[in-house]
Amino acid sequence: MQTVLLAMLAGTVGLGAAGWLAGLGYGVVLCALLDRGLRRSGARGLGPADRVTLGRALLVGAVTALAVQSFDRAAPVALMAVLTAVALALDGVDGYTARRTGTTSELGARFDMEVDSFLVLVLCVQVAPSAGAWVLAIGGMRYAFVAASWVLPWMRGSLPPRYWRKVVAAIQGVALTVAMAGVLPGSLTIVVLAVSLALLVESFGRDVGWLWETRRARRAPRDRDVPRTPHTPDHPTIAGHAATLPHRDGLVAVARDRVVRL
Repeated sequence: MQTVLLAMLAGTVGLGAAGWLAGLGYGVVLCALLDRGLRRSGARGLGPADRVTLGRALLVGAVTALAVQSFDRAAPVALMAVLTAVALALDGVDGYTARRTGTTSELGARFDMEVDSFLVLVLCVQVAPSAGAWVLAIGGMRYAFVAASWVLPWMRGSLPPRYWRKVVAAIQGVALTVAMAGVLPGSLTIVVLAVSLALLVESFGRDVGWLWETRRARRAPRDRDVPRTPHTPDHPTIAGHAATLPHRDGLVAVARDRVVRL
């Protein structure tokens, strides 16, 4: 499907070697990660909601190809904005589908989160040349949060649900799409992006603060109740941490609800 979509882009707006390589590479990595996730979860295949998320992932792949292509030629900004808007709109459809069909899963939540996080990162790369490199902090913050949890065990705990994360997550996608489309004056676009980053810093900062303040309380039950054996790690794995971040169906706290922690 990714190849078909790339071929359509090549036939309409033109897609050079760089765009093809980026799009195909994205598709290969997507398939590999999905296959790994399905095997680890024991699922036989993608559920209805996961298929909606897969559709969003293909759109993100198209945006990625066009973004990479823009380094060599003028980007079809209008098309990229439309593809991004559709992907963002479908973000609510997959969650609704999962709840209606009773097919919520940890794999689906993680899949949804990764697609959202990568889309935000791609949009930041696209907007950075005109707005400034500081915009990359918006797309990189979730990945920095995850990287920090690799070296700071106290950051691997489960975060309590918080609706404000969803609001902040939605603001990131909308703000970056508006900035990419160039529908606002340059100075106003900078203000919108700066406010978006400030909200993201506040959301992440509150979660980091909560994890720090509750680190002893979260560790005490484990130290007291869980016997230390070769099969019992001292701390949850990073995969387990990422899956507990806020997400679309409320069963798993996914980072994109912030964040995204896409």
